[in-house]
Amino acid sequence: MLKPEILDPQGQAVQRALPRLGFQGISDVRQGKRFELEVDGPVDDAALARIHEMAETFLANTVIEDFVVKVEAAEGSAGAQK
Repeated sequence: MLKPEILDPQGQAVQRALPRLGFQGISDVRQGKRFELEVDGPVDDAALARIHEMAETFLANTVIEDFVVKVEAAEGSAGAQK
């Protein structure tokens, strides 16, 4: 996601369009991007550290974006929720 201090014209355009489309009660919209990675093998501390490094050095533009790395169960795996 863009850092809070970075202007988000796309998010502002979406926010202005929502009431015209019948969607009320939204006070702010921020546009962002999402990467979904499928990891080979276990997601242990070493894998998470490597993924965090990948996000920080390659996937995110850390000058203007914040990022979060989180683990979710893959669909169809034990414990996965829909």
